[in-house]
Amino acid sequence: MQLRALLNGDWTNYWSGPENQCGVYGKCGPFGSCNPQGSPICTCLPGFKPRDTKEWNLGNWTGGCLRKQLLKCERNQSVSGEDKQDGFLKLTYMKVPDFAEPKGISEEECLKDCLNNCSCAAYAVYNGIGCMQWNGILIDSAQLPYDGTNLYIRVAYSELNTKRGSKAVIASTVAAAIALISFCGCLCWKWMAKQKGKEQQAKVSSTEEVHRVEDMITVTVDQAKFEELPLFTYEALAKATDNFQSNNKLGKGGFGPVYKGKLLDGQEIAVKRLSNSSTQGIEEFMNEVVVISKLQHRNLVKLLGCCIEREETMLVYEYMPNKSLDAYLFDANKQKLLDWRRRVIIVEGIGRALLYLHRDSRLKIIHRDLKASNILLDEDLKPKISDFGLARIFGGHQDQANTNRVVGTYGYMSPEYAMKGRFSEKSDVYSFGVLLLEIVSGRRNTSFYNDENEVSLLGHAWKLWNENEATKLIDAAIFDPGAITEMLRYIHVGLLCVQEFAKDRPDVSAVLLMLTSEISHLPRPKFPAYTERLGPSEKSCCSSNSITLTIVDGR
Repeated sequence: MQLRALLNGDWTNYWSGPENQCGVYGKCGPFGSCNPQGSPICTCLPGFKPRDTKEWNLGNWTGGCLRKQLLKCERNQSVSGEDKQDGFLKLTYMKVPDFAEPKGISEEECLKDCLNNCSCAAYAVYNGIGCMQWNGILIDSAQLPYDGTNLYIRVAYSELNTKRGSKAVIASTVAAAIALISFCGCLCWKWMAKQKGKEQQAKVSSTEEVHRVEDMITVTVDQAKFEELPLFTYEALAKATDNFQSNNKLGKGGFGPVYKGKLLDGQEIAVKRLSNSSTQGIEEFMNEVVVISKLQHRNLVKLLGCCIEREETMLVYEYMPNKSLDAYLFDANKQKLLDWRRRVIIVEGIGRALLYLHRDSRLKIIHRDLKASNILLDEDLKPKISDFGLARIFGGHQDQANTNRVVGTYGYMSPEYAMKGRFSEKSDVYSFGVLLLEIVSGRRNTSFYNDENEVSLLGHAWKLWNENEATKLIDAAIFDPGAITEMLRYIHVGLLCVQEFAKDRPDVSAVLLMLTSEISHLPRPKFPAYTERLGPSEKSCCSSNSITLTIVDGR
């Protein structure tokens, strides 16, 4: 597989792959762990061995691993005289497996609770979440070069050899150090490539528009050389979309038009086609390739490949047959298709994807444009976050960043981002809170702007909450007397997410815990942002420090 660009009349090879496969969900199978710096990249967790040694040695790791020794609780006590207790082996810098079960208990209680439950295979204590346990199989574990958490794997007593455990800890520490060095080297290489690209762009004349686009695409190729992306030819995508016919057009955004297509093998796809007149589109394309090609989660739209050919720049995604959440949520004829249970599934799916972006992926990603039109629905109406053109990658210990170019969608942007250009995890939490209130109410946040009494959905929700009439916020199409308590909890959590100051908002892990657990006392929300009535001259969003505000309309 090669990535090529047509420069000066000749095809130049920029990249051949693959390079890194740990982003593929469940790459190493049940009880396997992936390390992109390892050789092989897949190993069994301590206390486990390959289920099929022959297949494993051939590089087919999807079968995963199984226990070497039965746990004490799994053995027939009448036959075995073994009376020694199972224990846990500590793994550091780990991306935790999928399907964690949060527990509102201390670390010591977490260990005891897991040990007393035979189906509990591992536990971890994560900042902001607390105790997490895994029952049954462990899937999609990985060794991270930085961040991550300590994961405690349950093993039989015979596997708790102190010397062996020490060696394992040392080995994992050395592997993490090697991975960190490699990661830093990769970042330096990318930085130099980016600087080189900037120098090239500075030399381009404003009258040479075609050359400007080619230079930008060259930078894109430089960035994309690290990614494992299949290439599509222009002919294949033109044929799939019937030459980009208007009747196959799904929509249009800041990037350019999006078309539905069908490949020769019958697979349906969505093709984002860069508009050559859009500088913002070129930058979004570069960013989207770099960011989303590193991600793999069931609640993120999957990037299938790209095309850089004939001065065309296109991204190819899996096709989502039910389009976007806003097409159902704010349509009087379709609202009833999203009953309360479906909306709960949608909220939890979005939350899990955000947790993955902020904490569990190999990179820390801030989406910056989370909104109903960027939540796509599959054939089962399950959600997938899309559109990573505005997303930003954070360093391992980076908590927030500033920008002089504020981009996003009015009504979903946190106040610190809209007014000061400061964004962080809490910016995405704010957007998630707005989305949560929209999902419960079935109303757009912006639907109140012409109302005499309210400025936004947030102001309306805050007023009803303080008057103990929050049930009036619930969408009549889903009102269920048996679920009122849960609906009120969702409204409560939504108001916690949209508090004016970022420090007051919970992180995504705490939000998920509050939504899915039976915590009896939630914090009382403080004053939300944007709830004061604006005067006629104040309705346009502005900045006190000359920040440019770009409003990106819904796709």
